[in-house]
Amino acid sequence: MLGTLSDALWLLGSFDHRLLDIVGLSLYVSLFALVIGTLLGMPLGAWLAVANFPGRGLCNVILNALMGLPSVVVGVLVYLALSRSGPLGGLGLLFSPTAMIIAQTMLVVPLIAAVTRQIVEDAWKEYAPEFSLIGLGRPQATLLLLADCRFSLIVATLAGLGRAMSEVGAVMIVGGNIDGYTRVMTTAIALETSKGDLALSMALGVVLMAIIFLLNAVAYRVRIWAARRYG
Repeated sequence: MLGTLSDALWLLGSFDHRLLDIVGLSLYVSLFALVIGTLLGMPLGAWLAVANFPGRGLCNVILNALMGLPSVVVGVLVYLALSRSGPLGGLGLLFSPTAMIIAQTMLVVPLIAAVTRQIVEDAWKEYAPEFSLIGLGRPQATLLLLADCRFSLIVATLAGLGRAMSEVGAVMIVGGNIDGYTRVMTTAIALETSKGDLALSMALGVVLMAIIFLLNAVAYRVRIWAARRYG
């Protein structure tokens, strides 16, 4: 155990190229998925928060249910869509970082949309009478609410990044875990552990946990800072 830990620390301290490649690809895929997920999820969540239409409650239930969508299910769906016999098979995206980004985006969008909906809906209930009094329409009110809730929404995006970074099932299915091309931290940990390379697995685990811890620390500090500044 101590020997494995020592080897893992040596890999971290020596900036092992395998480690750096895997971590770099993980950050690239997850951050790209987060950007797309934020651009899609926040407007969707904000719209559901202020919209008034038949079936809105059902949409909210479905959105909340999708937050717990198993990653392997997403992986299978993306795999079927990108396989040669699938509707997008001609694009040749299967077993590529792009396929992994698509899968992670599908996991991130419901989470960001659901959290955004709850945050904006709470603010909407508070400010709706004032908006109505000054004759502000729902689209304009939505933009104002998004701006007003921006610090809380940062927490939503960080939660989405954490979801993407810790995911393993979907990216394993659609990425193939190809060395030097589609191998990210979670899939590498699973593979290297099965191969007996516990030092690399532990080093990657340390990096992954450090990133997740940092995300939570940033989210906490943002909430505290916003509460003190804006009360």
